[in-house]
Amino acid sequence: QVQLVESGGGLVQAGGSLRLSCAVSRRIIGGYAMGWFRQAPGKERDFVAGIDFSGKTTRYADSVKDRFTISRDNAKNTVYLQMNSLKPEDTAVYYCAARPMLVVTTTGQWNYWGQGTQVTVSS
Repeated sequence: QVQLVESGGGLVQAGGSLRLSCAVSRRIIGGYAMGWFRQAPGKERDFVAGIDFSGKTTRYADSVKDRFTISRDNAKNTVYLQMNSLKPEDTAVYYCAARPMLVVTTTGQWNYWGQGTQVTVSS
């Protein structure tokens, strides 16, 4: 069974940092791209960051470029999202996702999803 389990969310003041983790089933970690998405109340789930199966290519939403960094450690079956300089508009539930090989920004083209972790940034 494929499982993605997020952790690391919480409450932080604006300007602060958080690191999200996503524990991934060993079966999919090697050949799959990994992504982070977020969904604020009343809004659609949007792409935040992604890393391809090799770890060599990353993509970011314009709103998080130069603030967020995605990385993966296949030996630990874990994907990370380092979030710096957090803003109140970053408040959302953050989801980890997986799809074969390459990163795409379209939510519907990701195959597996975690349950999400809440990130709240206070002003």
